[in-house]
Amino acid sequence: MFRKFPDNESCSHNVTLKVSEAKELDAVTVTMPTMSARRVQNECPMNPMGLKQFFLPEQFERLRKLMVPVRAAAGSYLILEGDPTGKLYYVISGTVKLRKSTEDGKTFLLSLLQSDDLLYESSDETNLTHSFSAEVSEDAELGVLYWSEFEALLSRDGDFAIRFMKWLALSHRATKSKFRDLLLYGKPGALASTLIRLANSYGIACADGIRISVKLTNAEIADFIGTTRESVNRMLNGLKEDDIIDVKNGRIVIRELSALRAICNCPDCPGCAKEICRI
Repeated sequence: MFRKFPDNESCSHNVTLKVSEAKELDAVTVTMPTMSARRVQNECPMNPMGLKQFFLPEQFERLRKLMVPVRAAAGSYLILEGDPTGKLYYVISGTVKLRKSTEDGKTFLLSLLQSDDLLYESSDETNLTHSFSAEVSEDAELGVLYWSEFEALLSRDGDFAIRFMKWLALSHRATKSKFRDLLLYGKPGALASTLIRLANSYGIACADGIRISVKLTNAEIADFIGTTRESVNRMLNGLKEDDIIDVKNGRIVIRELSALRAICNCPDCPGCAKEICRI
């Protein structure tokens, strides 16, 4: 079992546990920080889809008090596809990749969660196991919520439940827009859409355009759009030759965002707001 620390108790001794010791979660080494532990400062812009944006401060504080704080190292898995549902993970800092595998061994990257995102999959008689895996790609601090406690909070506070439904609806719209771009405009359109979404989620304005602060390999980008690394290499080289993008220090710089938008027929705002067009 995880040990819950009172608000006034320090856990600077970093008790090391296995997540599997906490109600049958699979093994991943974590340490227990206080919820007030420092955030990892990075260059990422504020997350407009972040959970905090949808709740009043006092409502989020009630949610925070239900969280069991953990740290997870890069390369570890929070959940594996097929694991029992029953827990939610709030990302305090770091990044988490959501992966989906197919029967023929292919792997797709569904999403890249960042600070203030919630890893959510409901737990009831119709959904007993997770449909994806969650891999920590950058050392992360998380708050673990038990579904039963979260559900009780929803039932007690109607306004809280409505606000959560608004966050959930926006998340579903973001997912639908991803499928639209992946299915309708071929692999070049899917790549262009993915680069735009990365820019909206992790883009930093610079002298040459928009620098995507998160570092991804071509193989990982290929997993986002369901193609091979070699295909992504060719398409990225074509975009570089056309001076649409550049690569500096292993990070992609978007020089002509309008050209990418034309490739994937990106609709104008508010048809697809930045809150929706995210990775």
